[in-house]
Amino acid sequence: MKNHDQASSIPNKMRMFGTDGVRGVANIEPMTAETVLEIGRATAYVCKQHKTQAKRHRIVIGKDTRLSGYMLENALTAGICSMGVDVFLLGPIPTPGIAFITHSMRADAGMVISASHNPYQDNGIKIFSRDGYKLPDEEEDEIEELVTSGRIQAIRPTAEAVGKAHRIDDAIGRYIVFCKNTFPADLSLEGLKIVLDCGNGATYKVAPTIFAEFGAEVTAIHNDPDGMNINDQCGSQHTQDLVEKVLETGADVGLAFDGDGDRLIAVDEKGHALTGDHIIAICARMYKEKWLLKNNKVVTTTMSNFGLRHCLKKLDIEHVTSNVGDRYVLEALKKHGAILGGEPSGHILFMNHHTTGDGIIAALQLLAAIKNYQQPLSSLAAIMQLAPQKLISVDVPHKPPVEDIPELNKAIKEAETHLNRQGRVLIRYSGTQPMCRVMVEGPDEELTNRLAIDLADTVKKCIG
Repeated sequence: MKNHDQASSIPNKMRMFGTDGVRGVANIEPMTAETVLEIGRATAYVCKQHKTQAKRHRIVIGKDTRLSGYMLENALTAGICSMGVDVFLLGPIPTPGIAFITHSMRADAGMVISASHNPYQDNGIKIFSRDGYKLPDEEEDEIEELVTSGRIQAIRPTAEAVGKAHRIDDAIGRYIVFCKNTFPADLSLEGLKIVLDCGNGATYKVAPTIFAEFGAEVTAIHNDPDGMNINDQCGSQHTQDLVEKVLETGADVGLAFDGDGDRLIAVDEKGHALTGDHIIAICARMYKEKWLLKNNKVVTTTMSNFGLRHCLKKLDIEHVTSNVGDRYVLEALKKHGAILGGEPSGHILFMNHHTTGDGIIAALQLLAAIKNYQQPLSSLAAIMQLAPQKLISVDVPHKPPVEDIPELNKAIKEAETHLNRQGRVLIRYSGTQPMCRVMVEGPDEELTNRLAIDLADTVKKCIG
């Protein structure tokens, strides 16, 4: 099975916006102050086309803890204000918190300055619409066209028509209350020992407060950001420190968030890291038993493990597959009238609570399952058995369509022959980084690993 992002299949014209906004190395195109200023101007122009009952159009801006966030925040603010739109600055706050504040304030848009799980030298821009959902592709394309064409250069409001910038000091408090309201009112976290890995990112203030206020005994690690340590061998992609701290403290659970707080990876009391697939399986079971699983459907992407599919089948839950990327999970959730979906990376959407993936809300639902079943996390996770899987990321200088590379297609067919219908091959480009993902699932570890390594070598040879 082959797959690649739509944005990556056009060899001669790459979209500025990938599967999760604009992203790149800070201070290098497109993440320069000059281009970000133009993105702000273009976004403001699009927002001014919206009908609003407010006297002035408004855009909310939040960020994670990267050093370059200061530079890009000022550039973005300048661009928006130069088009006569007011800015409300939230400071460091998780991405889903910005979506919530945007919707609750009835702002025209919410803009996030973050590169999510990427290293600190990267940064990016994500945009939410006024209803708290990721901006549709059509509006992203319009913003990109305005930036590249220069059509808005002649539009220059003056005098009182220039926008103003305001700072919202209680944004974190509002978001904390919002998250807490997603936890069952009849439960508390009394008696639970929890270790939090905040990834030196946007959850560093919010997460410890929320779980402690529910009565848990909280130990927080990697919650001292300095602008350069975000995601640095910590957070949802690097759980080694979390595993060690869980075992050292005898904690019931470890929770790891990524830099902007929209992903969750959990560690059980035995020190085993669970994927987003495990979390989805546990919550799907609980939601079904409590009659909360709307239309009895769960949405996951093509990257989800075969084990989750078997688990959902045993639970008599219908499984829907979407393209890779949380925006495509969201599209499928809306289409099928479902409320639970996500990715093995820990991007999990609970549409009964929020319009976007939220690591803290996902954590609260998982902890609700632990309290509801009165079982350790390792026992709950046993509901799903992972099929052997190997994922290798290969750096690539460009992204030609996979189907146009004969040698790679031959290697894929040979691998599928070796698997003999007892697994699958998935090769796709990252929508946010210059990488090609090679994923193989098979009947045993040895064959799975060997085929994945061979295919990764072929990708390096053909594209690298």
